[in-house]
Amino acid sequence: MINLPEAPTPAEAASRRAVRGHILFAFGVAILLAIAWVLLRELLIIYVAALFAVVLTPAVDRIASWRIGSYHPSRPLAIVLLIAIVVGVLAVFFTTGIPPVVHDLHQFSIDLPQRIPQTVERFKRMPLASHFGLESIAERAESAASATAGYLVSALPDWLSHLFDILTAAFLCVYFMLEGDKAYRFFLSLFRQPQRERLDLTLHHANQKVGKWLAAQGLLMLILGVTSTIVFGLLHVRYFLLLGFLMGLFNIIPIAGGIFTIAIAACVAALDSWAKMGGVLIFYLIYVNVENAYLTPRIMRSSVNLMGLTVLISLLLGTSLAGIVGALVAVPTAALITVVLQEYAVHDDEL
Repeated sequence: MINLPEAPTPAEAASRRAVRGHILFAFGVAILLAIAWVLLRELLIIYVAALFAVVLTPAVDRIASWRIGSYHPSRPLAIVLLIAIVVGVLAVFFTTGIPPVVHDLHQFSIDLPQRIPQTVERFKRMPLASHFGLESIAERAESAASATAGYLVSALPDWLSHLFDILTAAFLCVYFMLEGDKAYRFFLSLFRQPQRERLDLTLHHANQKVGKWLAAQGLLMLILGVTSTIVFGLLHVRYFLLLGFLMGLFNIIPIAGGIFTIAIAACVAALDSWAKMGGVLIFYLIYVNVENAYLTPRIMRSSVNLMGLTVLISLLLGTSLAGIVGALVAVPTAALITVVLQEYAVHDDEL
């Protein structure tokens, strides 16, 4: 007599279906991650375009709310006006601001290898200088500086080679601003009603916070860049336009960015005199205290307060994954994730 296997109970059948579902889900996630890795560049372009569209949409809404009598501009016209404003600002910046910076960078690449021996001779006259092996240090520094500075100049065309990706992201950004509401509503429709309402409120809150953070951080970068350029110019520091530009640009990185750029500025000032180096360091100490005590509490009051460690880790991961583009979107992405985690993962009652 043949013993047939017993039919599984409904509970066992449901458990088996759940296991098969989990396995299929895991395979599906793995396949999606593999596809995302292959399409990493394209996904980054889409993400950058969407991120800038989210940041620029409030400006479009504000322009669309303008009224001249009974007329107010349509949304497409508001986007065109915003693009015209952005293009105008960039044109002024690239025609008036970038050429002096590039000139200083080129001059720096020429002068630095020649001025290192003079600086080393100045160090040799200091007490106990003979114990530091300045001869070999000077030779290595000279060759490294020459190679690094020359690379910075020669790599400029490579930095401009991504123009097509920038234009693609710009066109996508325009379409996101035009049709972003439809895409957003479709995204929310993937969730059930209770989760949909909570997610909608969270994303709107994150949008406001990230936009305010970007505006506040950009203002801090502008303030440091302008003030350092003026002070370095008054101190007659060489390449003060380049150094001021770098001070403002690297201020996106808390603590580390300022220390890195002020170290470069101090070293460049030391090529001329110790007095200029001291003036640069004194300026930075005064600015840091003013920024921490006055500027940051007021400018960053309503934005996401990101820890310096969070910013550094996000920049490290973003740069490792996608180079310059990854670094560009790393900090806003960290701000967005912080807001979402505060809503869904952080329990204040347990702190």
